[in-house]
Amino acid sequence: MKLRLWALLVSAALLALAQQSPAPGQKPPPFFKGDKKEKEEATRSVSGTVRGQNDQAVEGAVVQVKDTRTLRVRSYITKADGNYFFHGLGKNVDYELKADFKGASSDKKTLSVYDSRQNAVINLKLEESKKN
Repeated sequence: MKLRLWALLVSAALLALAQQSPAPGQKPPPFFKGDKKEKEEATRSVSGTVRGQNDQAVEGAVVQVKDTRTLRVRSYITKADGNYFFHGLGKNVDYELKADFKGASSDKKTLSVYDSRQNAVINLKLEESKKN
């Protein structure tokens, strides 16, 4: 009697699992889809090039992006091509970007919530610091 009951329970469990799994070529159930895609769509990225006064790409510049809501700062050090890249930025937050290199700084640039680009490009130009 116990063996029959056990076999019936196992059969019912296997049948339930088989009905939940999509057949080949079918879309997965809503529980499994969309989590990553929705997160990706809720974020954006910003990239650009840091250039010096002579318009040459600057290697070793420190680019900072600051979340104006939480004041969290992330940094990136440019390579030989002078490029930087930040990903995973929220679409509902303004960000301030600036670059520094050996006493020279760029003006602060803002990536606004009103900027709808998924992959924004903001180039930064270094200027010598003015000392009073």
